[in-house]
Amino acid sequence: MEKSRDVVVIGGGVIGTATAYYLAKSGLKVTLIEKGDLAAGASGSCDGETCSLDHAPGFDAGLANMSRGLYQRLVHELMFDIEYRQYGMLVLIESEKERDFMLDRLEKHMRNGLPGRYVEADELYRREPLLGPGLLGALESPVDGAVQPMNVCIAFTKTARERYGLEVRLHETVTDIKLEKGRVASVVTEKGEISTAAVVNCAGAWAPFIGEMVGIDIPIKPRKGQLVVVEPTAPLLSTHCFEAFYIVNKFHPELANDPNSIQEKYGIAFSHEPTASGTTLIGGSRAFKGYDTSSDIDVVQAILNRAKRFIPALEKLHVIRTYSGLRPYCEDHISIISPVSEVPGYYINAGAEGDGVGIAPVAGLLMSQLIQGHEPIVDPAPLSWDRFKGRNHG
Repeated sequence: MEKSRDVVVIGGGVIGTATAYYLAKSGLKVTLIEKGDLAAGASGSCDGETCSLDHAPGFDAGLANMSRGLYQRLVHELMFDIEYRQYGMLVLIESEKERDFMLDRLEKHMRNGLPGRYVEADELYRREPLLGPGLLGALESPVDGAVQPMNVCIAFTKTARERYGLEVRLHETVTDIKLEKGRVASVVTEKGEISTAAVVNCAGAWAPFIGEMVGIDIPIKPRKGQLVVVEPTAPLLSTHCFEAFYIVNKFHPELANDPNSIQEKYGIAFSHEPTASGTTLIGGSRAFKGYDTSSDIDVVQAILNRAKRFIPALEKLHVIRTYSGLRPYCEDHISIISPVSEVPGYYINAGAEGDGVGIAPVAGLLMSQLIQGHEPIVDPAPLSWDRFKGRNHG
């Protein structure tokens, strides 16, 4: 054995780095292993919204709300700027069907303590005169915002390494997880073997491959999303926003009008996020395309066409790049943050789909608490691996 560590975390995205940070901060000897570089997967190919309105009301939105409070503390705690910004969020509404659907969700959010309101069209256009015509109104959350996801990964890792002794091993691939008497005993990479009694699978869309190493079938699959980056310009809108169809497509695709259109085939839904550098992120799409991360020009064009409906001024601006990432889609739209009862010492922290950035702090802190047997920050039962009992595990 090269060495012995208390915990090995596999995956260097926002979930993995948050998990490693909170474990190391608690005093454990932790190694973080990533097959590429930090944020090489979905965390380097996404927007940075810390939003509750796009979460299911109740428990799911509560995780995002709790994480937002942790981000506000981490701004002062971490040793690298995560570019946390609390701009608020607008959800743009085009049709009466969308309005009824979103008002019902808003009522449920507000019953669970999330502040929000409905903005009528007259007020919306006074505030955002560059919006395209014909919108009925918008939902508004004053507390939503954004971070820079790659900076978040760097900040968690830098702080944990320099203050708490985290070992970071990049460009190193896990090839096996060895068990003794059914329990985790070591992690094997192409560079050697690490003795450990605890492994956390934070591999995102690749989590099933890490599950196969211990004979379990993790119900996560890649859901491709594409984004477009627009050149630096004066602000187009005063805040972050996305269209209501983004939520409809994520949770209720059966409400789509025309499943054969390119918009609904690839889950095209407008989103707008201004960045600290002056560029604008325009999204996005949702489609099951395996592990393909190439940019599809037809989808990019559809994203831009959809975006110009909401911001006609985009017609005069230049696209400087596009990129794609793989959301770790879990079939019930809720993360797995849990020990695996069949394999003592094996833990999963994956499956947040497009919400990994938004829930990373609470996901990392909760995993640290579960491993150490501490009082959890939130009831872990809805996130438990045991909800998939009955599946065909290897």
